[in-house]
Amino acid sequence: MTSRHAAAQQAADSGTRTPSPDALPAPDAPPALEAPPALDAPPSPDAPDDGPRVLRGLVGMLSANAASLSANRVLSIALPWFVLTTTGSVGKTGLVAFFQIVPYVVAQALAGPIIDRVGPKRISVAGDLASTVATATAPLLYLTGHLSFGLLLGLLAVVGAADGPANGAKGLFVPAATRAARVPLERGTGLSAAVERTATTIGPAIAGVVVASFGSLYALWITACLFGVSALVVSTTLSDPVPEPHEMPVEEAEGYFSRLRQGAVFLRDAKLLRSIVCMLAVTNLLDQAFMSVLLPVWAKETGNGAGAIGLVVSVFAATSIIAALVAAGVAERLPRRAVYLIGFTLGGVPRFVAMATGAPLWLVLVVLAVGGLGSGFVNPIVGAVTYELIPTPLLGRVKTLAQAVTWAGIPFGGLLGAGLVTVAGTSGALWIVGGLYLVAIGVPALNREWAGMRKRTVSDASPVDTEHGNGSSAGTDAVPGEAAAKEVA
Repeated sequence: MTSRHAAAQQAADSGTRTPSPDALPAPDAPPALEAPPALDAPPSPDAPDDGPRVLRGLVGMLSANAASLSANRVLSIALPWFVLTTTGSVGKTGLVAFFQIVPYVVAQALAGPIIDRVGPKRISVAGDLASTVATATAPLLYLTGHLSFGLLLGLLAVVGAADGPANGAKGLFVPAATRAARVPLERGTGLSAAVERTATTIGPAIAGVVVASFGSLYALWITACLFGVSALVVSTTLSDPVPEPHEMPVEEAEGYFSRLRQGAVFLRDAKLLRSIVCMLAVTNLLDQAFMSVLLPVWAKETGNGAGAIGLVVSVFAATSIIAALVAAGVAERLPRRAVYLIGFTLGGVPRFVAMATGAPLWLVLVVLAVGGLGSGFVNPIVGAVTYELIPTPLLGRVKTLAQAVTWAGIPFGGLLGAGLVTVAGTSGALWIVGGLYLVAIGVPALNREWAGMRKRTVSDASPVDTEHGNGSSAGTDAVPGEAAAKEVA
């Protein structure tokens, strides 16, 4: 007989997690004997409600994310400009992002066990408040003549180390807030994706206007205020998530390092989740190579200039926002695996082909517009699958670690892009990165565990199926990582 943690791990391998209560039969209903409905079928609109519809958490979660993400985007523009204009050093300007991103990734990876123990609400509020204080301290010290460059880097490290766990904690509110609002999980992840993409588009624009009109110090004040707003919204609208009533229980490890290892073991042995994380790590690396090197070099060599960079980014972001909003409404009725393959392929590969073949700017923009539409459907699907695979008690340590892994290659994207351009030229580098992107998307999806992306039914997630197998490959093999799970449990 497997341990409860191992049983939950086995469920994750096959994509089975007990669905939210709104998909379950009434408590007094007799056991269903007929065959389960189609796996990709949406919940019946006639399904009985088991509680009131509460939108407070969903609205609060989206608002807090909008504030904190906008703060990050404003800071990403205002801070380098502040350093460049006050020091005149390009080298120092390049250091500021490094000193913020590295603590962000490391702290987020290590914060999971603490988030699970004390709750994401406290971590989110504490992190946002620390970011508020650190961001506001920089302009205050500058105005009083006490801001050295070393001290600025220290403040940035504080912002990164606080913001990483805070952002990771905010992501844990999505399943509970979505259930309370009585909407499909894909709707919550779709709206979250739309908020993130909107912040990515609008935040830098706000920063540019403020910096040009009033100076970079005012943009730093705005950043501090946005972090403060996020802390206020989380503290007044959100509650820590609790396990779903019918979710498989998980044995809790004792001690910080045991819990951290428990999350790492779960991520390592949950085949579908691990495959998704590795795929995202590779595509993030390739996207960074494209954004930081290939796109600027292409714009310069084709004579389209810096304005083309802004057009490419804006067109892609605008259509992806529209697609994410549409996906929030209809994604739960779509076949997940097909949407993933089509959306990711459209969003990732054609842009490289268009640029590598010397297509005119208008055609490149059309390709990017279509790519944005495809990309906007991916995050709601992948996000929903990820949340379904991780038991609530392990959500903090697994989700934050997974997110840190997906970010791990980003600092090296520029180096990869520069190396490929040096070796193969701009066109060759675009072909290579496009080919690698296609491999990163397609190869994992051919593995049998990706069948677990489909929406599961109550029958699929029953304890008997989870314990003894449900017809999937995971049910016929030894439980992955069982020995390691017992070791840390």
